[in-house]
Amino acid sequence: MSARGEFDLIARIASRARHVDVVRDGVVLGIGDDAALLRMPPGKLLVVATDTLNDGVHFPPGTAAADIGWKALAVNLSDLAAMGAQPAWCTLSLSLHDADPAWVDGFLDGFLALAALHGVALVGGDTTRGPLSVCVTVHGVVDPAQVLRRDGARAGDDVWVTGTLGDASAALAQWRAGGAAEPALRERLDHPEPRVQAGLALAPIAHACIDVSDGLLADLGHICDASGVAARVDIDGLPASPTLRSMFTAETRRVLQASGGDDYELCFTAAPSQRDAIAAIAARLGIAMTRIGAVVDGSGVAAVDAAGQAWQSPQTGFDHFNRG
Repeated sequence: MSARGEFDLIARIASRARHVDVVRDGVVLGIGDDAALLRMPPGKLLVVATDTLNDGVHFPPGTAAADIGWKALAVNLSDLAAMGAQPAWCTLSLSLHDADPAWVDGFLDGFLALAALHGVALVGGDTTRGPLSVCVTVHGVVDPAQVLRRDGARAGDDVWVTGTLGDASAALAQWRAGGAAEPALRERLDHPEPRVQAGLALAPIAHACIDVSDGLLADLGHICDASGVAARVDIDGLPASPTLRSMFTAETRRVLQASGGDDYELCFTAAPSQRDAIAAIAARLGIAMTRIGAVVDGSGVAAVDAAGQAWQSPQTGFDHFNRG
């Protein structure tokens, strides 16, 4: 990437970002200097999360630039949602094969559309030449008394999940098998919906939370490890979309939902006394929230089928350095 090409791209990104309808308090200095200057609201904690998306690892080669832009921000906002945080600012680092203005414009179409939906201001970043890779860092704010963490689950809690599970991993499975992904499934892979409003609403009542990125059982296991408890999950009670139910056998669906990942739904625990409150939040937001199990004494996550028999997934959750 030539120096002129790089600076042109930076100017292009800055111009697009300035024209997004996002007015975010606290930006003292944004794009254009060596670093951004941000002012925190009084009495709030700063929440920071970073995710990197690589070509062929986090999205299939040939994925539309706008879809990559949307997903790059969405997976980061999902982390903020799991903490019960309000998104505020972000930075963007792009590694590109070439200084391609048309590709960057497409990428920004998706990225800035999602940023506008959640009031996120792009305040800086970097561009470089190399394999296609996107790294986003998001910043959010949260009330110290209402931070959602992984280490708060208690024996006796219900285990819940938002939305449905398995669609994105099903789309990946179809692509890896050499076929075209069914459009409704591919949409869930390319356009995950970060559950920001759900995280904010659940923060006062949930005990622990995590976003489901690497597979439900693996991610729920992180809650159990951090909290010093165990969980029991009804594998046949996991919520599935009509498309997933119609296209896959029950056993394949179990694996996709339990271990596939890329859902970016929230898995959280809460006291049974909060069931009515959670149902009210689900109705108000128009997001399904399904009770899928319980927190118990012990360690680890056990899955059981509708007959109460133990069920073991043939694969663990996604691990970048262990693809076995």
